[in-house]
Amino acid sequence: MNKVLLIEDETSLAAALQRVLEIEGYQVVSASNATQGLAAARDGDFQVVVTDLKMPGVSGMEVIKTLHDSRPQLPVILMTGHHTTEAAIEAMKLGAYDYILKPPDPPEFLALIDKAVANSRLMSEPVDLGKARPAKDAIIGSSRGMQNVYKEIGRVAAMPVTVLIRGETGTGKELVARAIYQHSNRAHKPFIEVNCVAIPENLLESELFGHEPGAFTDAKSRRIGRFEQANQGTIFLDEIGDMSPGTQAKLLRVLQNRTIQRVGGKDLIPVDVRVLAATHRDLETAIREKHFREDLYHRLNDAVISLPPLRERREDIPDLVRYFIERYGVELGSPNPSMPTGEAVGYLQQKDWPGNVRELRNVVRKALLLSRGYSINRELLERALAQTSIPRPAGDQTITGFISELLARARRGELENVQLALTEAVERELYAQAIRLANGDQTRAGTWIGVSRPTMREKLLKYGLHRSQDGT
Repeated sequence: MNKVLLIEDETSLAAALQRVLEIEGYQVVSASNATQGLAAARDGDFQVVVTDLKMPGVSGMEVIKTLHDSRPQLPVILMTGHHTTEAAIEAMKLGAYDYILKPPDPPEFLALIDKAVANSRLMSEPVDLGKARPAKDAIIGSSRGMQNVYKEIGRVAAMPVTVLIRGETGTGKELVARAIYQHSNRAHKPFIEVNCVAIPENLLESELFGHEPGAFTDAKSRRIGRFEQANQGTIFLDEIGDMSPGTQAKLLRVLQNRTIQRVGGKDLIPVDVRVLAATHRDLETAIREKHFREDLYHRLNDAVISLPPLRERREDIPDLVRYFIERYGVELGSPNPSMPTGEAVGYLQQKDWPGNVRELRNVVRKALLLSRGYSINRELLERALAQTSIPRPAGDQTITGFISELLARARRGELENVQLALTEAVERELYAQAIRLANGDQTRAGTWIGVSRPTMREKLLKYGLHRSQDGT
């Protein structure tokens, strides 16, 4: 269970926020002043700290300084009044994760807590390389292709170079970025992830570089961007191939001059940030078609790590299956699940896996649910694959044509439940687009769809979607 430390001297507000957090499944420790809060932070394993800015005695600003010096990977969120927003911005420069105005709107507050906890996990949970330990994120595989990946991670992690991580969707690019960060000399500094395709194009520039008051319609106050938040640390730009040409030009300036300029601002602000980038796009083709800048491409690929698709490392599938069964067996309450038969694993090795490791993971998890503790055989895996392999209509395909295709697959024996497949195809696209348009805000996306936040979270997990988009 994720733990939140809440430092707030206003008793009624602290009690209300604690209830909101506990309803969402967070474990909350409350402190009525900064001294108590700092003592609790020293003794407890928290994923995020929420602190008031103005308190008697030690201020929230001192909380930021102290925690950032001792635990720079711990996200700290400030709560502040309208008249102290400039102080909150200064606190962000000192290492605060973000700030929110008092009294916070519960959906906005929860969305910010979710993002901070996710960021805390990215920084604090190690990624194992080539080991299959359950309940730990790991990059699994001993094939020649994966051995090369491990070597490259080790080679570039400690070097002050930009790294471009390439690979198809579902190959594990985010895990590679985290492993590089965790083995670098910036491992005790911030790690900020930005998914470039999940944020609307007109907001991405502000998200990365911040903005000044009046820069656009909703810019009521100054905002610190992700590059400033990541100062002295690492920023991971996922799906950089989808970045607009204008934002590409500004990113190029950051890489060349190590300065950023907030939207609507005139000052050049120095930043010391290591950039890791990832894409599943063919950047060479994008350059030829004038969709991606060639000069930015050469700046990004100081070092390149290419992840092989699963179909090119089928010998790793048995180890991956074993890892997923052990991991999800624990999660699903079956700590000693039965391993698949040799025939079943052989069946999995014959598949091409267009969704790569993520697709295999979803199939194994579904098979565990279907097996109810019994041995996983080929027939059960075929059922799991049919239920998790969600057909998606082509961009110009009508719903009538898509249904015809599903029925044809069912007639050939490739699909056992057309209604389920259609429902899941539509549902997956609905949830993917909603969470993307909501910029990762599960509450807002759920409101649009008409479902509760827990349901939204459940659907994102079911379809293997990131909180903010379709996956890496």
